[in-house]
Amino acid sequence: MNENDKLNGRLHGEQFEPDRPDSIGMRVLFTILIAMMVSVSQTVLGVLTVIQLVIMLVNKGEANRNLADFGTDLGVWIAKAARYMTAGSNVKPWPWSELD
Repeated sequence: MNENDKLNGRLHGEQFEPDRPDSIGMRVLFTILIAMMVSVSQTVLGVLTVIQLVIMLVNKGEANRNLADFGTDLGVWIAKAARYMTAGSNVKPWPWSELD
């Protein structure tokens, strides 16, 4: 299994939908909370991007693998958050579900 297959499975793999969807009031509350978390994650992504670029400048173009992997994980989380926020899924992102 290559890296693209793993990423595709994390984004589009089996999601365990809850037995009952949230009430509209709870969905609004979770959506607002997740939107604030997405905002923080965008700031983290921006900072990590600058750090990774500096590392690449110092290391002659070689990226830090741990930062790259964290960026992938963060991207998957943002995608799952967006799916919940736009009602593409009833599965809330971490910390309400597994972080895979």
